[in-house]
Amino acid sequence: MKNSKGKSLTITYLLWLVGGIAGLHHYYLGRDLHGFLWLSTLGGYFGFGWLRDVFHISEYVAEANEDKNYLKKIKDIVKQNKKPPFSTIRFTCMVLLAYYWSSLYQIAIPEEEFGGINWKWLYVLSPFFCVLGVWAVGNVGHQKGGMKTPLIAAYIISPLKYFMDESNAFTIMVLAAAYAFDNYEKEWKPKTKSDSSWKRRILILGAAYLLFCSMWASYFYFNAKITDDDGEEIPVREAFHHFIKSPWWTDLKQSLVETWNYAQQHGWMETWRQMVEMSDPYGENNAYKVLGLLSTASQSEINHTCRTLSVKYHPDKVKNGSEKQTAQEMFYEVQQACEILSSSRAKRRRKNKKFDSEEH
Repeated sequence: MKNSKGKSLTITYLLWLVGGIAGLHHYYLGRDLHGFLWLSTLGGYFGFGWLRDVFHISEYVAEANEDKNYLKKIKDIVKQNKKPPFSTIRFTCMVLLAYYWSSLYQIAIPEEEFGGINWKWLYVLSPFFCVLGVWAVGNVGHQKGGMKTPLIAAYIISPLKYFMDESNAFTIMVLAAAYAFDNYEKEWKPKTKSDSSWKRRILILGAAYLLFCSMWASYFYFNAKITDDDGEEIPVREAFHHFIKSPWWTDLKQSLVETWNYAQQHGWMETWRQMVEMSDPYGENNAYKVLGLLSTASQSEINHTCRTLSVKYHPDKVKNGSEKQTAQEMFYEVQQACEILSSSRAKRRRKNKKFDSEEH
């Protein structure tokens, strides 16, 4: 299904599959608002909207391609309904997104003074972000609506938080904004040709992403906390600062730098081979460690150590209950280590024989 506009059903399904959670298929079809909602909610709240899209992609493509049969179908629906009919799914999504965006905005406001300024006055804009969520969902597809009535409703309800439980007042505000939009603002969106250039689309989307990401960044930098084993809260920014100075991260960073330098000198294939070898895929290094031997130990040394440790840790040699359990665990570890080194020796012997026969 494709016309002069070149919106392919196959490509749309492919984009839905590989990047639908981020809304790639919607961007391809020019549904930028829909795509942004999918990106900000991980595919319409953790993939539910993304899964639902699979049943509507053909309609989205038909709309983008201005398919005559599809447009006639929409025209008939508009004739039968003076305004868009109530949709439980859409109303629920308006409520959820309003709650999410408004909550995100609130937790992004610094709880303590920063730069000598108390930023709590920004809470006055919380109803606006609530209505913004309602408006965003309400303007997807064939319907549209303004923000005036929902804003009035949200700001009228907002003071209830001073007279009742704040979470209940917040819920009432969100429901009031969604109700006001659905009953007083929504209308059919007239079909007009889009004249937005790709530069303008990128500019608008970039600004939206920047605002969205900046709120999350503000939350993690100013307000996010983690709880330690003693139940004390530590700001995430402080924990991160200490983490990048920790010996664990310093050693890991140095290892990554050394790996990069080694790859630049010897190539990535040799680097990969070395990484596989160092990861001890056959468990030989750990086996030597269990037996307390160096990797250069001879087979006779290995055999002697295996016999000695097997006798030392044999469960029948220990009578005490707790010590018997420890001895039994060590005995099994020793047996496993001896078996690994024995198998490795046999593999090396077969490999050497094969190599010798190929040379001759």
